Amino acid sequence: MARRVFIFDTTLRDGEQSPGVSLNVREKMEIALQLAALNVDVIEAGFPIASPGDFAAVREIAREVRGPVIAALARANREDIDRAWEALREAERPRIHTFIATSDIHMKYKLKKTREEVLEQAVAAVKYARQYTPDVEFSAEDASRSELDFLCKVIEAAIEAGATVINIPDTVGYAIPSEFGEFITRIRERVKNIDRVILSVHCHNDLGLAVANSLAAVQSGAQQVECAVNGLGERAGNAALEEIVMGLYTRRSYYDCETAIKYDEIYRTSKMVSSLTGIPVQPNKAIVGKNAFLHESGIHQDGVLKERQTYEIMNPQLIGLSQTNLVLGKHSGRHALRERLAELGYILKDDELERAFVRFKNLADRKKEITDLDLEAIVKNEIKIAPELYQLSYLHISSGTTVVPTATVGLRRNGGTLEDAACGDGPVDAAFKAVDKIVGIQDLSLTEYSLSAITGGKDALGEVVVRVDYRGRTFVGRGVSTDIIESSVKAYLNAINKVIHEYGEDAVFRGGGEPQEEQEK
Repeated sequence: MARRVFIFDTTLRDGEQSPGVSLNVREKMEIALQLAALNVDVIEAGFPIASPGDFAAVREIAREVRGPVIAALARANREDIDRAWEALREAERPRIHTFIATSDIHMKYKLKKTREEVLEQAVAAVKYARQYTPDVEFSAEDASRSELDFLCKVIEAAIEAGATVINIPDTVGYAIPSEFGEFITRIRERVKNIDRVILSVHCHNDLGLAVANSLAAVQSGAQQVECAVNGLGERAGNAALEEIVMGLYTRRSYYDCETAIKYDEIYRTSKMVSSLTGIPVQPNKAIVGKNAFLHESGIHQDGVLKERQTYEIMNPQLIGLSQTNLVLGKHSGRHALRERLAELGYILKDDELERAFVRFKNLADRKKEITDLDLEAIVKNEIKIAPELYQLSYLHISSGTTVVPTATVGLRRNGGTLEDAACGDGPVDAAFKAVDKIVGIQDLSLTEYSLSAITGGKDALGEVVVRVDYRGRTFVGRGVSTDIIESSVKAYLNAINKVIHEYGEDAVFRGGGEPQEEQEK
């Protein structure tokens, strides 16, 4: 019988620490619900002591999400653990995840503590967390660079104190697969009470080896893998969930392991995380990249047409990647749209379906072919993560090589329309400046702009992702349209609406105050 491997997802905690990623509570909830649909075993929802926003997100996820264990991170001290439990207390299956560094370099320069002090603090933290919940995970930060005898001593003591999961992180991505696999084997051999806990690993990708190290650890007996969707995370990121899961599935005769993951939710989860974080998936990314199942070489094409397995070791439909191309046309009705979206995994509320249907009809008049990717783009644009105080009403552009680019923009707000015009260094810049004049938010700056085509062809939908900075916080906006100026303005407005939703109108337009989550605290 295949051995069970637990999937611990840290997209909402370590993944959100990726530079430029800043998710609000509703966005985190959307991802958490999708992770539950993916059937991960554990969702690490955040680090509650880090900020009021993190606390609020963990609390809401703990209240609403059922199925997976909901974990919250805490340093090895009472204040962190108290805050974690306060956020987790309503969870169906709560877990406190506490950690302290065990490598000499971390203890000397970061903690400024002796080995004895670290050991004592680790034990005290686990015992204190056990007063709140029977499910306590202990992580020895920078374990892969720790002296083995001391690490085993700390692990053994943490288990005696009541830890139910022991995590061995390769915190800085220093390990190599053969070495890390042997490291896990030696820990299992030397820690006498290791059979009382789930042994976990958490690998970073600084040398591009996070997935390989994780799989080597599984081969050596690790029972839980900590990973993130699309490999998100600090620096070079974490081990990619989709790569680990499909590696175990595709080579199950070698690993003899299985997970509980619902494979047909993998692609949808990847797309959602990419959309909400604003971090695109590289085309040649394993499993979920847009080129992962494309074949350009004539030899490859011929082989796949004759027998798929000649050049495909995985069936794209297994991960939820539909091979349907033309799905609907301009004569299709609401029922057909609802049914096709349901097949793609999107169950919309009536108001969301109505908005999506209007956009679908408008797009069908502008595009000859409507693909599943187009439909997904429409849906993601209509499921609102933040209320829309401002909406684009109309847009007029005057631009060319011999004229100064000028934009006139009309925005709907509270049933009325506001209009202004501006010149700029190109039509997008002019349109953004016109929006700035209408909205009038101070201290807002555009920090990043990216444009990509969702599908091929001259009439392809263009997706624009922008990042704006407001008082030191990053907000991501996204817009789609066959017109790239229109999609740019929609993305910019999406980010602005998130700022207003987060801080409140009064605080934004009067130039003061803190985010509403901060005010609640």
